[in-house]
Amino acid sequence: MSSRSSSAPNPPAPGKAPGGSIRIEPIRAFQDNYIWLLERGGEAIIVDPGDAAPVREVLDARGLKLVSIVVTHHHADHVGGVPELVQAYGVDVYGPMHSPFPGIDHRLLEGDRVRLFGEEFQVLEVPGHTLDHIAYWSEGLGVLFCGDTLFACGCGRLFEGTAQQMSASLGKFAALPEDTRVYCAHEYTASNIRFALAVEPGNVELARRRDQCQALRARDEPTVPSSIGLELTTNPFLRCAVPAVQSAAREKGKAAGSDAVSVFAALRSWKDHF
Repeated sequence: MSSRSSSAPNPPAPGKAPGGSIRIEPIRAFQDNYIWLLERGGEAIIVDPGDAAPVREVLDARGLKLVSIVVTHHHADHVGGVPELVQAYGVDVYGPMHSPFPGIDHRLLEGDRVRLFGEEFQVLEVPGHTLDHIAYWSEGLGVLFCGDTLFACGCGRLFEGTAQQMSASLGKFAALPEDTRVYCAHEYTASNIRFALAVEPGNVELARRRDQCQALRARDEPTVPSSIGLELTTNPFLRCAVPAVQSAAREKGKAAGSDAVSVFAALRSWKDHF
């Protein structure tokens, strides 16, 4: 994981992706899920449709033609709506090679390339939250669909994988260009920031992010997408090499060492009971 430091940028706003005509925006589902809609020229691609109903409502209201479904992992709040959408629209589904979810037509591995609206997305295997988890990164568009691996100012719980796996997965994200937009699947930012401030109370950029988050939520607006640069300056799970973060983990009596995996494991355990 990275300790790169720079002035934290403002969170990117949903909308047209950089350098292209594809519009990306969230469809809200359940209590705090975001299903991502990619739209171009009257066609739509859906990422992680845990519920079909809100997706169909948006497609019907806008007269959009669904052309593909993309999933990151097998949890029900990410794939629960897939069978109904496939039945209704007859589209193919892209997802992890080793997923237990049966409704995947194109099973993908690390390094595979997928074209969505003509734009190339690289598949990254990012186990930790689940063992089958993958992410989709487009260098050309500067966007990352990361499911539940990386959150705004946080990361996913370790339901199936190990701390070592998740640390390595987050390291892949930390190495991406800092202006990469991060499209995660949940509105967890406010609670994640509260934990991050417990870890790094002196992080000025983190305090600034808290204020921005509070303003957005007061208007009932999403706090995502984030950016890799913003995560590197404020997300403790990407800052395991930072002395202040290591010190906080040690003070909690949880860190077995100063290496990235030990510090990450300590932070994740702390967050699980925060």
